[in-house]
Amino acid sequence: MDAIAPALLDRLSLTEIDRITFFKRDELTTDLLCCDVQRNGQNWFFHEEMPGWDLLLDHLKGLPGFREDWFATVSQPAFVSAETIAFRRS
Repeated sequence: MDAIAPALLDRLSLTEIDRITFFKRDELTTDLLCCDVQRNGQNWFFHEEMPGWDLLLDHLKGLPGFREDWFATVSQPAFVSAETIAFRRS
């Protein structure tokens, strides 16, 4: 997957998303913010360098109880593994 387009987000219906996990990968000189979206037993992987990352984040904010503080939780400190679940369906 090279880009996050509106048509892709249409396939990620908010009512079908089970879990959102944000994490970062140490890329030696930088950290790469990543997101796993679990939907109907499938895992969809996205990262911040994909075109449309901001569209994905705006889309996910529509989930009830979505943790909008995920960035602060995952981004610091630099070069240290961090993961947070921003949404989990009850």
